[in-house]
Formats: sequence, C-alpha cells, structure tokens
Amino acid sequence: MQIDFRYGDIAAADFPRLTWRRALMKTMATSRARSLRYQQPEGSKELRTALQAYLWRTRGLSCSVDQIVIVNGSQQGLDLCSRILLDSGDRFVIENPCYWAARHIFESTGAIPQFVPVDDEGLQTEVLADVKKARLCYVTPSHQFPLGHVLSASRRAQLLDWAATAGAYVIEDDYDGEYRYDIRPIQPLHALDHSGRVVYLGTISKTVSPLLRLGYLVAPTELVDAFRTTKRLTDRHSPTLEQAALASFIQSGAYERHVKKLRRKNAQRRAALLTALSDHFGDAIDVQGSDAGLHVVTWFNDFEPARENHIAGLGRQRGVGIYPISGLYGDGHGPAPKRKAGFVLGYAALEEREIRIGVSRLATALRSK
Repeated sequence: MQIDFRYGDIAAADFPRLTWRRALMKTMATSRARSLRYQQPEGSKELRTALQAYLWRTRGLSCSVDQIVIVNGSQQGLDLCSRILLDSGDRFVIENPCYWAARHIFESTGAIPQFVPVDDEGLQTEVLADVKKARLCYVTPSHQFPLGHVLSASRRAQLLDWAATAGAYVIEDDYDGEYRYDIRPIQPLHALDHSGRVVYLGTISKTVSPLLRLGYLVAPTELVDAFRTTKRLTDRHSPTLEQAALASFIQSGAYERHVKKLRRKNAQRRAALLTALSDHFGDAIDVQGSDAGLHVVTWFNDFEPARENHIAGLGRQRGVGIYPISGLYGDGHGPAPKRKAGFVLGYAALEEREIRIGVSRLATALRSK
C-alpha cells in the first residue's frame, strides 16, 4: 500500500457524486441551443451571482457581480494577474517560504521576486518599507502557505497602507478558507480594502475537485476590463456546462452542506494525524499550522535541513510519500540555522487508517537508520 501525504490532494471518495450529477442533469435538461455559442469571458452571470452571495454569507466579502471573473482554477487566476500586473524587470513581493507555483508563474514574466520572511503573525510587513517599486505582493493571509500562520490585524492594515502608497496590488490567495478547526473564521483582506488594491482568489479545488478546473477572482473595479480582456485572449471562457452546474449546486444549498460535511471529515483526519505523530515521535517533532487547512508542517528536531531528501527517501522505501519544506524557500533564503528538517504533510486524500499506518511506517524507517 502506497500512502502519499502530498499536500493539495483531496479524497476521491469525498466527491459529491449524486448531488453533482443532479446539478449536471438539471443543467443539460434546461440548456438552450444558444448556450452552444461562445460565452462572455467573465463567466456566467448565474454562477457569479451565486458566488457573490456565497462570499458574503461565508467570508464577509462584499463585491459586485461584475467584479467576479470565473477562471480555470486559481492557477489561471495567478497567470492572469501576472499578465496584467507584471512586466520583465518588475519586482514582486512574496512570502518566504511560499507557494512555489505562484512564485514561478510571476517569475515567468521576467519579474524579480522580493522574498519577505514570515513569523507567527504572518508576513513581516515592516520589511516592506525597504522594498522599492514592487508592482504586487502575493500573500496567503488567512492560512499562510505552508507554515499556517494568520496575518495579524495590525499587519493587514500595514500591508494595505503599503499597497495604497506604493501603487501596488495585493494578490490574496484564499486557497483553503473553508477549513478552520480550532480558530474562528478569518475575514478576508479584501473586506478591509477601501482603496481597490486587492485581487481576491478563490477555488473549488479543495472542496469539490481540482479536475473541474474552476475557480474565481474578485478584481478591483479599475481592473475588471483588463481581466475580462486577458481572459478572452487566453482561452475565451471557462467551460459553460460546469459553470451552470456549479451555480445550481451553490444556489440549492447543497454546496455549503457538502463543505460542512468535508470540514467534519477533514477534522477527523487531522486529529488522526496529530495523534499518530504524537504517539510515534513525541518531543522529537514540532507540528505547525494545524489550526486550519488541509496540511501541517512537521519539524524533526534531530535532523538538519540538509537531511530532508534523505528522510524522504527512507519514507519512499517504506511506501510513504513526504515532502521537504526547504524547496518552498527562496534562493539563499532557506530555513535559519536553528531550524530543523521540515516536511509538509497533506492529509485530505487519506483515510484515518492510512494516516496511522503511514506515520507508523515513517517512524519505523527513521528508527532503522
């Protein structure tokens, strides 16, 4: 049995097959011939209206329907941001450590990363005073990826002040905002923005399936036309059948019921992982970022960062996939000397029994060496 703790994956068994099929069948039964034409790049009005209401109910985010653009997953949202906001030689601010795909897609424009460290309050916004002429700042303020910190209220205000003063935009990636366990829901940075400097990214990849390739962004009013035009030039529009089905799924209330069910199941997986890590490793590890999301970071106190690949190899020999954290740090900005070997462990794709077996195998592999 292969047990893979890859972060970002979700369990196939959690896909809402019956309710999604009903939504698809309803959509196909009510579609008209005109729906076979090319549609508007911003996406269907029905889905954007459903998302506007959902964001207000669940995240306290207020926006107009016109500000929402449907994209092929949050990854395309990042790509559109890079095309609109960055040119070769521009600078962008990004957390350190960070989501590797965001960093690389911004770098693909020829832009230069400015790595800003994070601590227990999230992005160290005081460092921004030394950053010159950055066009954007990419952050994960509600659950920093990968360390799991929440950007504090004072730093949220500082970040927005910096963006307004610098004429920069903040890309807020709310990649797993539906999953909070031991802490209260965090209001999005977008809800505090009164200057139109925040682009908010959301996705259903962590709640329904990444295979549907559907996400959305909320653009500042002055950038709406740019996002629509760029989306049209990129791929015309996102798949219309899936958009209509998702709109029906949300409007019926089935989506929110599904999310609540997933939150309970993933809380159980999380508890199984934390218990197994404690039972097998005890004080030999420190676990970080477990209050929310679908992954944790585990630091192994007896191993240096240089040993991460070796430890991952030992896990593979036992049929366990674990993923080193050092690759998520910017070049020359890796873990401080006091930090130990660290791994990002995702648990949403595994059942509780698999989680317990996987941690046990990993412990056996490390003891054998």
